[in-house]
Amino acid sequence: MKNNVSLQRSPDPKYTTLDEWILHESIPFSVDSSETFNASVDRVLASRDDPVEVLAFGEALHGGEDILTLRNRLFQRLVEVHGYSAIAIESSITRAHIVNEYIAGRGPASYEALQETGFSHGFGRLDANRELVEWMRRYNADPSHRVTLRFYGFDSPTEMMGTDSPRQALHFVLDYLASIDGASGQEYRERIDPLLGQDSEWENPAAMMDPAQSVGLSPAATALRIETEDLIAELGVRRPELVAKSDEGRYLEAVQYATVARQLLNYHAGVARPADPGERLFRLLGMRDAMMADNLAYAVSRERGRGNVLAFAHNSHLRRGKAEWQLGPHALAWWTAGAHLDEIFGPRYVVIGSAVGVSDANGIGRPEAGTLEALLTAAPGPARFIPTHRGRGLPTPAIAVLPTRSGSLKNSTYFALTPESVTDFDWLAVLDSTTYSRGGPPIPLQ
Repeated sequence: MKNNVSLQRSPDPKYTTLDEWILHESIPFSVDSSETFNASVDRVLASRDDPVEVLAFGEALHGGEDILTLRNRLFQRLVEVHGYSAIAIESSITRAHIVNEYIAGRGPASYEALQETGFSHGFGRLDANRELVEWMRRYNADPSHRVTLRFYGFDSPTEMMGTDSPRQALHFVLDYLASIDGASGQEYRERIDPLLGQDSEWENPAAMMDPAQSVGLSPAATALRIETEDLIAELGVRRPELVAKSDEGRYLEAVQYATVARQLLNYHAGVARPADPGERLFRLLGMRDAMMADNLAYAVSRERGRGNVLAFAHNSHLRRGKAEWQLGPHALAWWTAGAHLDEIFGPRYVVIGSAVGVSDANGIGRPEAGTLEALLTAAPGPARFIPTHRGRGLPTPAIAVLPTRSGSLKNSTYFALTPESVTDFDWLAVLDSTTYSRGGPPIPLQ
């Protein structure tokens, strides 16, 4: 007869002061020490009662070398001990296919051959990304590893001051269809290619600030949106046939790329639509994050049954609450990818935000006394994990009145912790310092 006594989780501790919270909960580690780092990661993973499908790790800024190193070590530990099978980073989904082919031992012959075409935002030039990809390729080449690793990009095909042409996404789908049904693939290509025009027209950076210079609502773009819907419908109605003649993985990838093309065309239409500048930018930023969430959900669905996914992007994309950005006179706020993912996955989405104390190379001085970064970096280090578990058990009134530290004098992608950080993230990874990313572009003075 079964014992009906159920195990119940002990209640969350209640702390009366911030110092008490930090003293009792902080888990110090050094990335250079395998022993302390591995033990700290294992403790973080063991703290979850609910199963996790996607673990997100946010970076406090683009350009933090030590954060990238931490990401690489974290992924290796997750793969080797905790059953993770893929990483998805803040890079265009349509480009990442090239990197995934490379780590599988196919496609480009060297990393140099893919570092521009396989990444967006220039991220392929970062040495830490090269080291990540080469480690994954070596891992996959070892026949003793039963589950091979996969690499995904989950960003939309957009930049801050520009947006990709839909050509790459659509041609990927057309090539897939043509590989199975040459006549149908050619028919769609003959209808779609004349509407694509020149990539330079789609990618005109001036259009981001001047909707009149965008082609997103032109007759050709409108017709292309209809053709894309027809292409998606074709894939849908022929699913049993297409899967049988290729395989489910290739089919699902083609469907996702077709969906990305649809979303990208909707984004271009948003770029072209006249509106108040602040309202227009707010909508475009929100569209990008919604696309990111959809792309990451796709990656997680592909890995289901194989392993879990580590997602890596800026804190501002992965946090659960709204992102906020002051762009000139415009105070912008929009729902993040993390907010969408929290709705999609619930407790199966866990996110670690990061923070840094100082970074001379990134123009980040020592945090002012009384700020959250100053309090956290005073704990044993040189780095530490600290659980927030969305604010449970924390002295939130004390956190709410903390001052926010000053920003960066050089790197506009740096955002300090705020009181909302303790509810937006499940954990914080706080580093005493970081250097600038090896291989990164020069930082312009602000």
